Amino acid sequence: MTILDGKKVKEEKLNELKEQIKKLNEKLGLVVIQIGEDPASKVYVSQKEKMAKNLNFKFQHIKLPEDVEEEKVLQIIDDLNNDDSIDGILVQMPMPKHLNAKKIQNRIHPNKDVDGLTDINMGRLAHNVDTLVPCTPMGIIHLLEYYKIDISGKNVVIVGRSDLVGKPLASLMTNYNATVTLCHSKTKNLNEFTTNADILIAAVGVPKLIKKDDVKENSVIIDVGINRMKDNTLCGDVDFENIKDKVSFITPVPGGVGQMTVCELGYNTYKAHLLRK
Repeated sequence: MTILDGKKVKEEKLNELKEQIKKLNEKLGLVVIQIGEDPASKVYVSQKEKMAKNLNFKFQHIKLPEDVEEEKVLQIIDDLNNDDSIDGILVQMPMPKHLNAKKIQNRIHPNKDVDGLTDINMGRLAHNVDTLVPCTPMGIIHLLEYYKIDISGKNVVIVGRSDLVGKPLASLMTNYNATVTLCHSKTKNLNEFTTNADILIAAVGVPKLIKKDDVKENSVIIDVGINRMKDNTLCGDVDFENIKDKVSFITPVPGGVGQMTVCELGYNTYKAHLLRK
């Protein structure tokens, strides 16, 4: 069994990216808009800021109150769309319930949409057109590529159909010639699908949902879940300790996919710059 070390891959990829960015004669601009005081969002924003400073980006964190009016958010996005010094814009999820998240995401110009969540970028991904892809799915692909795990022709089973991970990952894996099954909370007999997976990706946010009996011998396990337990420890959607000796590759939580997500945001900001220029 090999542990897929997201931290190691992230550091190598960010060092490569730094060299590419040095060739540009301008600073890249990244803006994160945070609405409200969600504790997890604070952690994610600080990780993004750390990555941006490491890459010498011009980083801007716009904090808005929980009860902000939608029109104000849209106006801020319009101004950022028109600001040529800004390469990437993202609105930290989740947003407060009174806001229309889809409308706000789609207000971001597709070529500045470093989360890859606009309808236009999702459509381009589905049609296999080069575009900005959501960070977690792209991070999973790069992690597999780093460890020379072939995707083409493999049975890939994804558990979870979120717009952030499951759906775009299904398109991405299809573009890489995998045979893809997308499972979710309404899937009957989940175990029948997971035990047939060469590559199994769990992205549902249910602690230790995937047990030893749910995986195939020598398969590859990618755990996207990050769940905080009552004792304040973190665990994934996969029962890591009981599964690890049955499979050939597995990601840890923490230290796996989450590390790659932040790394890909750096890549997307660079790519967004190139797309616009």
